[in-house]
Amino acid sequence: MIGEDGGDEGVDDRFIASGDEGIGATVMGRNMFGPIRGPWGDSDWTGWWGDNPPYHHPVFVLTHHPRPPITMAGGTTFHFVDDGIEAALQRAFDAAGGQDVRLGGGVATIQQYLRAGLIDELHLAIVPVLLGGGERLFDHLDGGPEGYECVELVASPSVAHVRLARTR
Repeated sequence: MIGEDGGDEGVDDRFIASGDEGIGATVMGRNMFGPIRGPWGDSDWTGWWGDNPPYHHPVFVLTHHPRPPITMAGGTTFHFVDDGIEAALQRAFDAAGGQDVRLGGGVATIQQYLRAGLIDELHLAIVPVLLGGGERLFDHLDGGPEGYECVELVASPSVAHVRLARTR
């Protein structure tokens, strides 16, 4: 979907517009929430996003260290879950009230949920930018994302959107 001016705004606009539709809660790993490792201590860190995070719904942050919830502007409350990925997912489904739950990442978190068979659909945005080092999404999965098939592929010169859905 290339626009008349040669741009690819049609591709990104459709995915951006639909990105938050039907999402009632998000689960993310601690590294996605912030750079602090180990016990939280006296940290007043409230995430990368400033006073009004983009979520506007409950967010469940996986951690090994308890921390009280943080309520932010716009309806976002960060809940810190220290009793595993299944517990975080169940709490997110309960909070979502019938809407979908988004798994926000990072890579290690997504890999845990893939290994546990708890992801129904993946939306990958692949951007041709070289960043140097990083984590490979499908490493450590004993053969990749087995049991998923591509149900949508939309590409432009600046991004490819790939949707994978579970087949079993």
